[in-house]
Amino acid sequence: MRILFVGDVYGKLGRTMIKEYLQKLKACYKPTFTIVNGENAAHGKGITEKIYREMMDSGADMITMGNHTWDNRDIFEFIDNVNRIVRPANFPEGTPGVGMQYLKINQLEMAVINLQGRTFLPALDDPFRTADHLIEEARKRTPMIFVDIHAETTSEKMALAWYLDGRVSAVVGTHTHVQTADERILPKGTAYLTDVGMTGPYDGIIGVEREAVIKKFLTNLPVRFESEKGRGQLSSVIIDIDEQTGKATHIQRRLINDDHPFYD
Repeated sequence: MRILFVGDVYGKLGRTMIKEYLQKLKACYKPTFTIVNGENAAHGKGITEKIYREMMDSGADMITMGNHTWDNRDIFEFIDNVNRIVRPANFPEGTPGVGMQYLKINQLEMAVINLQGRTFLPALDDPFRTADHLIEEARKRTPMIFVDIHAETTSEKMALAWYLDGRVSAVVGTHTHVQTADERILPKGTAYLTDVGMTGPYDGIIGVEREAVIKKFLTNLPVRFESEKGRGQLSSVIIDIDEQTGKATHIQRRLINDDHPFYD
C-alpha cells in the first residue's frame, strides 16, 4: 500500500496547487490512498463544504484538520454528513465530527487518525491516550493506521511517534507549514516526519503576506493577516506500507515550487 499525504493547504493559492499538481503526483506515484490536510483551505482559516468537495474532485480520499477546524462556520453544516473528513480526535466529547475514519479499496483498509498537540496550542484532551483508544479500536479491523499529528513543537510530535512506534504505520506532523528533513522509519516500523510542510504561497511567511508579518514583529501592533499571492508550492510525503504487517517500508518527501520544479 502507498500513501500520498499533502500538507496544510493554505488559501486560494494552495487550492490552485492542489488542482494543478495532485493528479500529476498521483499519476507519478500511484498511491492507494491520498490524504490532504485542509484546515487552512478557506482563506487560511478552516474549510467550507464547497472546498471540501473541490478537494475530493481533485483526487483527495480523506481530509484531515487541526486547530483551525472551526474557524469557518460552514463546517458545522456538513461535517456530520460526510465520511471523508477527520478533525482532531482529542477535541472534547460531544464535538461535531469524528477523529478517525476508514478508507477501503477492494480488501485493503486503512484507518486515518487526526490528533492535535497541546504545547502552545489550546488545551485539549490528551492526544497520547486518545491515540491508545483509537488504535485499539482500529487494529480490530486493520494493521494499517495513519496519524496526522497537528502540533506546534517538534518534541511533542516526535514523542508521539516514538510512543506509537510499531502500533501505527505512520505518524506525520502538520501545522508549522515548513517541511522538515527528518523523514525516517523508526525501529519498530512506523514512518515519521516532523512536518510535511504547507501547500500554498511560496513567497509568504507560512502562508501570510510577508509585509504584514514583518510589521507585526517590528511594531507588535495588531495587523490584518491575508494570504500571500504570487508563486505557489506543494508539500507532500509518500509512504509505502506492508499490507500484512502494517509496518512502513519506505518514506520520501516531495516538495514542488519554483526552486524544486515538478518532474515525473
